[in-house]
Amino acid sequence: MYRFIMFDLDGTLTDSGRSVISCVEHALKHFGYTDQPMDKLRTFIGPSLHDSFIREYGMNEQDCEKAIALYRKEYESEKMYDVDIYEGIPQLLKDLKENGFVSYVITSKPLIFSEKILERIGLAQYFEHIVGPEIGDNSSDKKRLIEKAVAEFGLKKQECIMIGDTKFDILGARGAGIDSIGVTYGYGKEEELKESGATYIVPDTKAVAEILY
Repeated sequence: MYRFIMFDLDGTLTDSGRSVISCVEHALKHFGYTDQPMDKLRTFIGPSLHDSFIREYGMNEQDCEKAIALYRKEYESEKMYDVDIYEGIPQLLKDLKENGFVSYVITSKPLIFSEKILERIGLAQYFEHIVGPEIGDNSSDKKRLIEKAVAEFGLKKQECIMIGDTKFDILGARGAGIDSIGVTYGYGKEEELKESGATYIVPDTKAVAEILY
């Protein structure tokens, strides 16, 4: 049924919580925000930084751009590589490739960072393409990234499925007209995945494989 498998990056392939939260805290200190609630900081994992700083701290455009610049300066100083690969992901990706599936990464993280991270942690070899925004593109809209992949690579929507941990992945898939798998081991909540209309909701990579095979 499915042939083209689209994976979110943060919270789905990698647990990037340490790196993202550390860099967000670094940026917020400039504006006098310290000791922020972890629940609030965790919301930065997945969406674009621009959307997150505005949503959580009501920043104006100028302050938002400053916060992003501070974040990225810290992030690029090797912090971006401080991630863990979720249990079962390497084997899942290896099995998919060996069985004729074609995998893609669809991420709101800037493309240049995503490519470097996946190469460093040894997962780049499993993906046909990585689709993400360019630096300066502040949208969290996964729909347009999914549609870009479908159009550029000539994919059939009925053969595509998006795998992600937050509502942004699920809503993006719904908007683009493809099925989705919401994973609960990442940073989204199961209720959020249900409300967003995930086709499937699973607890681990073993369950993902059972849907795809």
